Amino acid sequence: MNESVTHLPFPVRRIMFVCHGNICRSPMAEMVMAYLLHQIGRDDITTASAATSTEEIGNGVHPGTVRLLNRHNIPMRRHEAVQLTRRDAERYDLFIGMDAANLRNMRRILGNDAEGRIFNLLDFSDKPRDISDPWYTGDFETTFSDIMEGCQALLDVIRKPQIVD
Repeated sequence: MNESVTHLPFPVRRIMFVCHGNICRSPMAEMVMAYLLHQIGRDDITTASAATSTEEIGNGVHPGTVRLLNRHNIPMRRHEAVQLTRRDAERYDLFIGMDAANLRNMRRILGNDAEGRIFNLLDFSDKPRDISDPWYTGDFETTFSDIMEGCQALLDVIRKPQIVD
């Protein structure tokens, strides 16, 4: 796996979180990051989420994700699953996937338009790794813990002064 990402050579104003279906991990990350940004007064950075597949388009957030966010007092926004599109490369500064399969599909969908702006969420942490899909594991607690770790690490990177390569 890659070394930790410690800086970004561009400003971040719009972040797109991406997973397979856009009902578990990516909306969880979207809401967690929005909450963390609000806590530090960075409401100028917006978050969104999308799927690489079409399986869940139009569906709401998985109840397991809703329960975890409610338990941690993280506000939920209205959400319906949408699919990532090539046009999103023009709309967002940073694309954050949850696992290697997401990253492959994100690169396929976005093409070269998002080169250098696609990352795995936990690449920002001290222990880069994939985030397991609770749709299959049923373990929303571990997913939440991993997403919180990744979002806090991403927040630390965003807060650093911009370094231009």
